[in-house]
Amino acid sequence: MASIILESIFLKRSQQKKKTSPLNFKKRLFLLTESKLSYYEYDFERGVSLWGCWPHTSTKHGDEDVPGSPLWGSFKPVVYDEGPLYVFSPTEELRKRWIHQLKSVIRYNSDLVQKYHPCFWIDGQYLCCSQTAKNAMGSCLPASPCSLLSLAVRKMVMKPLPPEPAPSAAGEMKKVVALYNYVPMNVQDLQLQKGEEYLILEESHLPWWKARDKNGREGYIPSNYVTETSNSLEIYEWYSKNITRSQAEQLLKQEGKEGGFIVRDSTSKTGKYTVSVYAKSAVDPQGMIRHYVVCCTPQNQYYLAEKHLFSTIPELIMYHQHNSAGLISRLKYPVSRHRKSAPSTAGLGYGSWEIDPKDLTFLKELGTGQFGVVKYGKWRGQYNVAIKMIREGSMSEDEFIDEAKVMMNLSHEKLVQLYGVCTKQRPIFIITEYMANGCLLNFLRETQRRFQPAELLEMCKDVCEAMEYLESKQFLHRDLAARNCLVNDQGIVKVSDFGLSRYVLDDEYTSSMGSKFPVRWSPPEVLLYSKFSSKSDVWSFGVLMWEVYSLGKMPYERFNNSETTEHVIQGLRLYRPQQASERVYAIMYSCWHEKAEERPTFSTLLGSILLPRALGLEGLIWEGRPQ
Repeated sequence: MASIILESIFLKRSQQKKKTSPLNFKKRLFLLTESKLSYYEYDFERGVSLWGCWPHTSTKHGDEDVPGSPLWGSFKPVVYDEGPLYVFSPTEELRKRWIHQLKSVIRYNSDLVQKYHPCFWIDGQYLCCSQTAKNAMGSCLPASPCSLLSLAVRKMVMKPLPPEPAPSAAGEMKKVVALYNYVPMNVQDLQLQKGEEYLILEESHLPWWKARDKNGREGYIPSNYVTETSNSLEIYEWYSKNITRSQAEQLLKQEGKEGGFIVRDSTSKTGKYTVSVYAKSAVDPQGMIRHYVVCCTPQNQYYLAEKHLFSTIPELIMYHQHNSAGLISRLKYPVSRHRKSAPSTAGLGYGSWEIDPKDLTFLKELGTGQFGVVKYGKWRGQYNVAIKMIREGSMSEDEFIDEAKVMMNLSHEKLVQLYGVCTKQRPIFIITEYMANGCLLNFLRETQRRFQPAELLEMCKDVCEAMEYLESKQFLHRDLAARNCLVNDQGIVKVSDFGLSRYVLDDEYTSSMGSKFPVRWSPPEVLLYSKFSSKSDVWSFGVLMWEVYSLGKMPYERFNNSETTEHVIQGLRLYRPQQASERVYAIMYSCWHEKAEERPTFSTLLGSILLPRALGLEGLIWEGRPQ
């Protein structure tokens, strides 16, 4: 092997990217020998692998060094067949040393560049001369370093170079830990083992990230199955992220087990954690509960009641599971608000949106929706799915198929996940997450139990969280109602059929003016002008809240669609349901401002719902969800 003249790590700009941005730079190991210039992918754990190589007979370089970013310094352009190679040095001294050696090894080249481009190729042209051919002759003759610097500075004022990419502890790769096991559904997927760490290689596909495991295997993983290592408490059954002190006490009392405990975020100290512990008491038949704040020393070691110090919170919990050490009880029994089941993935494997009907098994009919029959089934014999069999003539099928890929990328724990479609035959199928307790409307009407006010508020919160997510993605539902929300086996409510009303070819959703929308859930601007926005979804959410608190009654039950339209435009609003307090009713009523701009956002609504004190519920204990 030829002896190495220089060896350094530089930032290299991707040749395939059209834009110059921090995301387009990668660390690479560059080696210069007498015969060639090579660069390698650099990884502290796996060593190096070759990415590019040029013999000096084909390497060209401007006769003078060209200044680059004042932050980094640069040597460029090294030119090869595809165009210039932009490389950035961390120091000016290192840059000068490389340029000096490069000039030395190519001094006998017969193919030196006589002109060069001092500025970047961006958006299909060179910034310095606006030439659109990537291999075009440069705009500048060799000149003095001072004049070149002046030119480069003028150009940088027009379009500055990106800031230095922030380094991370894992060699510029995000490190995550798996919250759940994941079995690959196709050849592109990577298996996840709960509690194992993974490096994220690519995040451009939001629901699916490209990752590498500890053995060097690479593939795609569902992004909602992992959390950054700094949030790794989420993998433990005893940790409940969003739970209040009173909710923790209620759960511990319901379990009633000696040594029952919950680890939660401290409500009084931001960034701190609290361990809530239950112990039986001869004095109090309901038992006693103590709350211990997890303390941290200046040396970042954790402890509870006594100073038994630990490097991590899981180590601390493990110790106190075997030793009370000052607590009212040893931590014997982790208590969780909900069974932590794995969430749905955005599709049945990375990149899979067209599903083979042969992989589907139909088990039973769930009912008939506005588009046709809905059946419960299995995908490949093991994954529960709901299958909507689209009745011909009920949907604008081609338009929906065009939008299906976009809708699949919408992924949130309170949205019914769209898994894919079967479009190669008729009728077409829409495959979604299966929700065992059916639609919210029937759940409210048919469940043989009395719902507590807090349970009804929780249902509204679930829907509001989903709608806040859709609002953040600038995606309109257009048909938000209790009939289009579903309830899973844990009692969690999820929003379904988002955006599907655009493709309805059914008279059920037609007003007297001929536009297609659900009249009883629509605001004046939709009834009059078919003007949809996130604020029209907010109006519908207010009506949905009314449905929840009236336990599934029909809005404006005494009027037909035409009368409803007339009354709403004239200012009629729904009355307060018996189960809704004045303050809860004020929340839903705020959704029904005549002017859309005066209605709250879903983010504002969620803030109101999450503050029980603001709703007059300060004396109410959270009961949990129906099972």
